[in-house]
Amino acid sequence: MRKRTSDRDDVSKSSGSKVQPVEVASSSVKPSSCWLWFKRVRVPFLTDLSQPADLSLNHTVNLYLSPEEGVSLGVWHTVPENQWKQAQGKDLDWYHSSLGGGSPIVIYLHGNGGTRAASHRVGLANVLSAVGYHVLALDYRGFGDSSGKPTEAGLTTDVLHLYQWVKAHSGSSLVLIWGHSLGTGVATNTAVKLMEHGVVVDGVILEGVFTNIRQQGAHHPFTWFYWRFPGFDYFFLDTLSKNNVIFPNDENLKRILSPLLILHAEDDHIVPIHMAEQLYQIAQSNQNLKNQVKMVPFSGSLGYKHNGLYKDLHLPDIIREFVLSLHQ
Repeated sequence: MRKRTSDRDDVSKSSGSKVQPVEVASSSVKPSSCWLWFKRVRVPFLTDLSQPADLSLNHTVNLYLSPEEGVSLGVWHTVPENQWKQAQGKDLDWYHSSLGGGSPIVIYLHGNGGTRAASHRVGLANVLSAVGYHVLALDYRGFGDSSGKPTEAGLTTDVLHLYQWVKAHSGSSLVLIWGHSLGTGVATNTAVKLMEHGVVVDGVILEGVFTNIRQQGAHHPFTWFYWRFPGFDYFFLDTLSKNNVIFPNDENLKRILSPLLILHAEDDHIVPIHMAEQLYQIAQSNQNLKNQVKMVPFSGSLGYKHNGLYKDLHLPDIIREFVLSLHQ
């Protein structure tokens, strides 16, 4: 472990995926009653998510996928920066076919607030594109312009569908899953579910990762006001578990088979870094991973907190090194 201290068309019908659909058990949780689904605040405000070029993502196309009846997912596909000129004026078919060109593909799973248009998410898409990667960033059901109601099972289903769709177009290109905050739980859920069906994700990157929702809920700033009240554990945290809202990264990393990279800021005020360190140790003890686990902590003096790792000047090299290791 090393430390960083310096400076609406529904296209799903034509996917032709060769990956068998994976079903996820549904949950009866009421999303409106839980801080976890902090989805209805759209940041930035008044953003037209169908027009990524408005945010200077002018080598990005907006598309919609349907993982199941009644659910539509908004997705942005950003191509590598070196394809910027080629991408101008191109249609969906061109973007889809570009996935099979050999450049690595990153499926980006965001946290529980806002949409794929949040500034730190756009910033990361630009970083990954500059390195030479495709980026597929979706809003889960109930987030952004995606329809449906969010549940843990539903979010996992959404990402499984996107992964299968990407694999149907990607040929031999590497496909990685990058989860941030809440997205880390969706990422490891997805990796484990695919593994159960004989599919191993090429690589998983976890940024701002928590152990599980119960422990994360006890530290989340949206719940600090209630910590002082008797019964907080029972009425709030136990309710999450009873409604199958768990996102058990700690258990998932005991089973995962994919090479793993953990990124975490020491001054993360949402998820304490000790959670990432605990998960690193769990993953290290997973005999299936052996030497395929890396963790890069970022000094608190850099001021990145929970959302700012994309600003690090060395992040491109860190990601590039990890991706290159996947070819070995």
